Amino acid sequence: MDTFADPGRADRAPFAGRERELARLDALSRARADGRAPAAVDVTGEPGIGKTRLLTEFAVRARRRGATVLHGRAGSAPVDGTPYQPFVDAFADLDPHDHATAPDLAGLAELVEHAAPVRRIATALGRVPAPGLVLLLDDLHGADASSVALVDHLLRHPPRAPLLLVLARRERQTPPALASALARADDAGTLTRLVLGPLTPEECAQGPGAGLPPEQARDLHAASGGNPLYYRALALARTHRGGPPGPGPTAALLDELAPLGPTERSLVEAMAVLGPRATPELLATVTREDTGADPRPAPWRRPGGDAGRPAGEGTDGEPRPAGREAAGPVPAGLGGAPYPSVPAVVGAAPCPSVPAVVGVALRELVRRDLVRAEHDGRVLAPRHPALSELLLGALDPWRRRELHRRAAAALAAAGASVTERAPHLVRAVTVWDPATAAELVEAAERITAADPSRAADWLGAVLDLLPDAPEHHGTRRELTLRRAGALGSAGRVAESRDLLHHLIDDGHGEGGEGGAEDAEPRTSAVLLCAFMERHLGRYPEADALLRRELARIPGPRPDLRARLVVEWGCRALFAARYPEVRHVVAETLDATRRHHDDAGTAEVLTLTALGEAYEGETAAARAHAAEAAALTDSFTDGRLADHPESLVRLGWSEAFLERYGAAERHATRGIAMARRAGRPFALSQLLLCSAYVHLLTGRVGTALGQAEEALAVARALGGAELVGFSRAIRATVLLHARPLGDPEVTAAAEEAAATVGTAEGWWATQARCMLAHTVPLDQDPHRVREVLLRAGGDRDLSRLQPSLRPGYLEVLTGAALAAGDLPEAERAARRALAEAESLGLPVQRGAARRAWGRVLARRGEPAAAARAFTEAAADSARSGAVLREAQGLLLAAPQFQASGDAEQAAGSWRAGRRLAVGADARMLVDLADRIRPVPPRGDGTGGRLAVLTPREREISALVAEGLTNQAVADRLCLSPRTVESHVARVYRKTGVETRAGLASLVVRDERAAGQSLRG
Repeated sequence: MDTFADPGRADRAPFAGRERELARLDALSRARADGRAPAAVDVTGEPGIGKTRLLTEFAVRARRRGATVLHGRAGSAPVDGTPYQPFVDAFADLDPHDHATAPDLAGLAELVEHAAPVRRIATALGRVPAPGLVLLLDDLHGADASSVALVDHLLRHPPRAPLLLVLARRERQTPPALASALARADDAGTLTRLVLGPLTPEECAQGPGAGLPPEQARDLHAASGGNPLYYRALALARTHRGGPPGPGPTAALLDELAPLGPTERSLVEAMAVLGPRATPELLATVTREDTGADPRPAPWRRPGGDAGRPAGEGTDGEPRPAGREAAGPVPAGLGGAPYPSVPAVVGAAPCPSVPAVVGVALRELVRRDLVRAEHDGRVLAPRHPALSELLLGALDPWRRRELHRRAAAALAAAGASVTERAPHLVRAVTVWDPATAAELVEAAERITAADPSRAADWLGAVLDLLPDAPEHHGTRRELTLRRAGALGSAGRVAESRDLLHHLIDDGHGEGGEGGAEDAEPRTSAVLLCAFMERHLGRYPEADALLRRELARIPGPRPDLRARLVVEWGCRALFAARYPEVRHVVAETLDATRRHHDDAGTAEVLTLTALGEAYEGETAAARAHAAEAAALTDSFTDGRLADHPESLVRLGWSEAFLERYGAAERHATRGIAMARRAGRPFALSQLLLCSAYVHLLTGRVGTALGQAEEALAVARALGGAELVGFSRAIRATVLLHARPLGDPEVTAAAEEAAATVGTAEGWWATQARCMLAHTVPLDQDPHRVREVLLRAGGDRDLSRLQPSLRPGYLEVLTGAALAAGDLPEAERAARRALAEAESLGLPVQRGAARRAWGRVLARRGEPAAAARAFTEAAADSARSGAVLREAQGLLLAAPQFQASGDAEQAAGSWRAGRRLAVGADARMLVDLADRIRPVPPRGDGTGGRLAVLTPREREISALVAEGLTNQAVADRLCLSPRTVESHVARVYRKTGVETRAGLASLVVRDERAAGQSLRG
C-alpha cells in the first residue's frame, strides 16, 4: 500500500522541504530573545503551501527552548465579530496552571477577552518576562479590525520585551488595512518577511510523497505545482477514485466552499467543468437553471424610453413580468440605448452580457481567492488547477453529468468547435445518440494526430453505447479499427493489439472465414495487428497472421495484398531474415507495376532497397533506392501521409548506401510530414535516421538533439527494441559529443543493451553492437570482444548486418590488439578488407583500412600504417563522412611522426583536429590534443620530450627554472597535487628520475631548438 491509503498517515508525513525556513525562524526567535531581531515575522504563501505546518513545527521547537508559545487563528471563534479574535484564540492555550504561575500572561488574557483598548494590551505585552513569549497568529488575512489595529500598533511600537510575533496569512486575501500596516513595518525594519514557495520534486518525494512510485510522484508534483496540501489531496483522490472525499487534505480544501451560497457554489462547479473556456458569459449560461438568471440578450430601449409601447410589453413585443427588468447581452446592430449595464466580474468595467446576480457572485469568489481572473477578466479559473479535479471528484455523478451537458450546449451555442465540445459530450452522454456519436467521431478524427490517446477514449465511448444490432456491425468494425490505430499511436500498443485480435476473430464465421463484406476490414485489421506485433518484437506472431491472410481464398484485392507483403517483408527484415521473403517481394513488385499502383510500387521498392542494402547487395539496393526516390519525390505530402514507413525505409536505405545527402533530404521531409499527420512510429525512426546521418557528416550537436527527441517519442510508444535501439543511437552520439573517456557514455550504452533484453531482432542486435563502440578498449578489451561475439555469433560476426560488418570488424580488431592477440587482430582486419571490397561502400572500406592500419602500427610499420589511415580518411571524405575522415587523419598523425615525416604528421593532425572542432566532436578533439605531434630536435632529446602533452612541457620548463611544485601551482593556478601528478608522468615518459635530470633535459632541448633556428 502507498502512503496515501490512510489520510491520517499522510498528515504525519516527515517534515521535509522547509528546513531552511524553520532554521530561519529558530534563529529569529533566539535573536529576538536577546533583543537583536525584528519584533515580527510575516509568513506568506499560497493556500496549502504549508504555513500552518511550519508554525506548528516551530512552536514545538520554541517550547523546547523554554519559551511560552501561544497559537491562535483568525476566524476560529464561534461568534462572528469577536474583538481581537486571533489573540483570544491564542490565549485560550493558557491552562489554569499557567494562570497561577504566569500572572502577567493571565492578565494579558483577561485584557484581550474583555476587549481592552489597544494601548493597554500593547503595554501589557511589553511586560512579558523572560524567557519570552512567541505569539503565532495564523490565517491573519481573516482578522477583525481590532486585531489589525493591535498588530499595527505593535509593529509601529515594538515592545522591548522578548516577544516574537509570527503572522501567517494569504497575500491575495489580506485586507488593505493589514497589508499597508505590514508594508510600513517592512520598510521600517520591524518586520521580517518569509515567503513559502512550492516544494521541489525531491522534497515532495521525501515528505508528502514518501512511499509513492517515482512516476506517480512526478505526475503528482506536476499536477500540484509543488503545493503539499494539493499534492496529498490529489494522491488521495487518485488512489480512492470515485470514493467520497472523507477526512484529510481533500476535505480541508473543499471546506472553503462550505460558506458559499448556492449561486457561488454553482459557479465554482461550472468553472471546474468548463476549464479554460470559463468565461463569465458561458458561466452564466451553464448556471442559468441554478441561479435563475436569464443570460439571453437584453432588449434595447427605443429612443425616448418606453413611450409609445403598451404597458407590460417588452422590446420584442413579448409580455414582460411586472417589476422585473430584463438583463443580459445587447444584440448587435439594433441601435438605441441599452438598459443600465451589469457590473463587471472584476473592476468597474461594464459587462452587459452577464446577469447582475452572476457578476456579484463572481466578484465575491474573486475576493475570497477561490477564483482568479485571467486575460483581463475574460476567463476565470479556480485558484489552483488541482481544485477543479478535486471538486469534480467530490460531485455526485448526476450533477457532474448535468453540468457537462449544459457546458456542451453552451459551447455549441457560442460556436465552439466540435473538439472543444467533445470532452463534455463524452461525459454527458449515457444512451445511444447518433448525432452525439457523429460529433465524437469527428472530434476524434480531428485530434488523433495531436492527442491519439484522447481520440481513442472518445471512440471507445461511442463503441460502448453503440447498439449491438446487425445494422451497426459495419460501423462497429470501422470504429474499432480507428480506435486500435489511435491506441497504437498513443503508445498503448498491447491494448491496440488485443482489440485487433477481437476484430480479426469477429471477421471469421463458424466455418473459419467471414463473408465478402468482412474481407477488407479483416485485412486492414491484420495489417495493423501485424505492425503492432512487430513493434512489440513478436515476429513469429506477425508472420503467422500475415501468412494466414495471404493464403486466404479468395485472396485480398491487389493493393491490399501488396501492403500485406510489404508488412511481411518488414517483419522478416526486422527479424534479420529478409532472404526468406525476397522472391515474394520481387513478385509483388512486378504485380504493382502491372496494376499501375504507384503507391504500392513505392512501398515495395523501399522495402526491397532496404532489404538489399541490409544484406550488402549494394548494386541492387542502389537501383531500387534510386527508383523509389524518383517515385516518392513525385508524391505530395498528403499522399505520403498514408505511407509514412515508406520514407523511413528509403531514408535508412540511402544511409546504409552512404548517400547521406539523399538520406537527410528524405528524412527531413518525413519528419515534417510525420509531425503534421501524427505518425509517431515513423517519426521516431526518421529522427533516428536523421541523427545517424548528422553524426557521420559532422554535425554532432544536431545529431544529439534529434537522438534525444527520438528517444522521447520511443518511450511514449513503448516497445523494448525501439526504446533500446533509440538509446543505443543516443549513446553513440554521446560518445562523440562528450569528453574522451566520459563514463556516462558507456553507462548509456549499457542501459540500451539492457533494455532490449534477450530479443534477437535487428534493433536489439544493433543496440548490443553499439555498446562495443563505447567500452574503452584500453580498459576492458575482453568485454568489447565478448559483446561483439555474442551478437555476431562467431569470429567473423556472420550474424551482423553485412553492410555494416566491416565497421564492427574494425572494433573487433582493436579489441584483439588491446588484449595482445596480434594474430586474431590480423585475421579480423583481413576479413574486414575482403568484405568491404565486395560491398563497394567507401565508408566501410575506410573502416577496414583503419583496422589494417592498426595492425600495421602494432607490427612496427608506421609508414605503411600512416598510408592506410590516410587512405581510410580519403574514402570517408568521398561519402561526406566527416567524422570518419577526421578519425583517419588523427590516427595517421602519430604514425607519420614515428616514421620521421614531421611535416606530414603536423598536416594530418591539423586537418583532423579542424574537422573534429567543426563537427563539435569533443571526443576527437580530446584525442587530437592528446596525440599532438612535436617536431624532433637535432640532439635527439626532442624524441623524449615529444611524448609530453603541452601542459607537461609547460610544467617541465618551470621545473627547469628551479620552481617548487607549490610555486608552479601558483603560477599556473593549479593545485599542488595536480602539479605533482604531471611531474610524475613526465618522469615516467622521459625516463629521468630527478628534478635536476629533467632540468638538464629541458636545457639541452632548448639549445637544440636554438641551433635549429640559427641554421
